[in-house]
Amino acid sequence: MKTDDLVTLLARGAGPAPRALVAQRVLPGALGGLAVAALLAALIGLVPAALMTSAAMLVKLSYAGALALAAAAWLSREARPAAPLRVAAVGVAGVLVALLLGAGAWLLAADPGQRGDLLMGQSWRSCPWLVALLSLPALALLLAALRQLAPTDLRRAGAAAGLLAGALGMGGYSLHCPEQSLAFVAVWYTVGVGLVTAAGAWLGPRVLRW
Repeated sequence: MKTDDLVTLLARGAGPAPRALVAQRVLPGALGGLAVAALLAALIGLVPAALMTSAAMLVKLSYAGALALAAAAWLSREARPAAPLRVAAVGVAGVLVALLLGAGAWLLAADPGQRGDLLMGQSWRSCPWLVALLSLPALALLLAALRQLAPTDLRRAGAAAGLLAGALGMGGYSLHCPEQSLAFVAVWYTVGVGLVTAAGAWLGPRVLRW
């Protein structure tokens, strides 16, 4: 039998891997990464108790949660060959666009003289790097989980792992960050997540190669 014929025979009727299998591999890594991010945030210092129940904290955690769910849907599809990607891509884009539009409207409604401070805050230099730092454990765990699955586009799968890790790290960092501006969150938190996503895309072909 020719090699091409054998490949065709083995692939006949093949479809995406079972979703349950992907969840079994990815969920422990995601939960572990979130737990480590929260622990690291506690070690470097939590926000005052009054800020834990503020509207800004709710926005931060909601953003992190929504982005994590969208990224998890994308990662699930990257880990299962032949799974459709369009819905996951729309979900990720929808979360980002919704936050940026909301932040833009909120910034335009603010006093013009305060917009610069609302955008830059007090910690814009350190925020993206701390988000990325708190995301690294989750990225390592998610890449390890992907090695047990079947991604075919390694760079894209790595980027999806990076996006999910970044969202989890962002959730942990929210417990430390005292910034209250939605514009600050939309820009600098997102930059931090982007750094981790880029790192995942770079690492994917290097650590996920079969």
